[in-house]
Amino acid sequence: MAVIEAIDVHKTYRRGAVEVNAVRGVSLSIAAGEMIAIIGPSGSGKSTLLNLLGALDRPTSGEVIIDGNRLSQLDDSARTLLRRGRIGLVFQFFNLLPLLSARENVALPLLLAGTPRHEAETRADELLARVGLAARGEHTPDEMSGGEMQRVAVARALGGRPRVVLADEPTGNLDTASGTGVLDLLKGATREGDPASRCALVMVTHDPRAAAVADRVLEFRDGKLIADRAQGAA
Repeated sequence: MAVIEAIDVHKTYRRGAVEVNAVRGVSLSIAAGEMIAIIGPSGSGKSTLLNLLGALDRPTSGEVIIDGNRLSQLDDSARTLLRRGRIGLVFQFFNLLPLLSARENVALPLLLAGTPRHEAETRADELLARVGLAARGEHTPDEMSGGEMQRVAVARALGGRPRVVLADEPTGNLDTASGTGVLDLLKGATREGDPASRCALVMVTHDPRAAAVADRVLEFRDGKLIADRAQGAA
C-alpha cells in the first residue's frame, strides 16, 4: 500500500514578474518500508517537492496523499496535526530549539502529542543512544557540533514512530562514521514493525553514500522527475 502519493504535482512561484516552475508534473508512489533518495542538481525542485510531501507547502495544482489523507482537503489545523502525528522531518539546518537540551528537543514532539513525560524522555534517551549521543542528552545546541545537532534532529524525527520520514541532506554535516550511523538508523526505521505499518522514508541528498543505501533513487532535473531507479538490497 502506498504511504506517499503525488499525482501530477506542480508548484509555481512568482518573483515579481518572473514565474518559476519549481516542480513540473511530478507523479510518484512510495510504499511502506521503502527508503527513497532524491538526487539532482541544485535548483532542480528536490527540496520544494519535499516541502510539498511534508504538508509544509501546497502545490499549485495536483494532489499529494499521505497515509490516505488528501492534503488538498485539509485545513491548516488538520495539516499541523498530520505533521505532528504521522510525519517526521529532518531539516538541513536542524531547527532545534536553542534553549532546550538534546533530550528535551527529542522529547518535545512526543509531549505535544500527549505522550506521558517519563515515556517521552525514555524514548528520547533510547534514540540519542542509537545516534551515539547518550552522553549528550543534557547539552543544548550551542554546546554541540553541527554533526551532533544533525543527529539530534534525526532522533527527534523518529521519536513518534511516524508513517513518513522526510530528510533534507541528513548526512550533509557528518563525518563518515557518524553519517554511516545515521543512515543505518534511518534504514532501520523503515524495517521496524510489520510490513504494512512501516514508515516510508524520503531523503534529498548529494551524498553518494546515502543514495547507495536507498531502495530507489529518483532523479530530478528542471523540476521534473526524469528517472526512477530501483536498487538491490543494501
